[in-house]
Amino acid sequence: MAKLLIVEDEQHQRELYAVELQDDGYEVDQAGNGKEAVEMVKSNKYDLVIMDIRMPEMDGIEALGKILSRDKKIPIIIYTAYSNYKSNFMTWTADAYVTKTSNLNELKEKVREILASRGV
Repeated sequence: MAKLLIVEDEQHQRELYAVELQDDGYEVDQAGNGKEAVEMVKSNKYDLVIMDIRMPEMDGIEALGKILSRDKKIPIIIYTAYSNYKSNFMTWTADAYVTKTSNLNELKEKVREILASRGV
């Protein structure tokens, strides 16, 4: 079973994503901001991280850099409501960039695709 980390400051959204992905058979941990995510990556092995960008304490772009400097192989999906961040060169280091919608099918498909490409 693949282990995912969802990083999202909006608690209700984070819990919704977790339930949806657990229903798809994944083990899911949750972090409320980038700082918490970096700490969790230090002490856990994740097969994939789903990261929002706009968060308190440490935004997703800074957390992305810190996580990848620690583990360059961990796949990261940027999942944000703000498509304008797509032009930020730091987001290019992510494995995918998905714009949030009320339909989670695109996110779930991207998770499946990335994990399959890595043999997870």
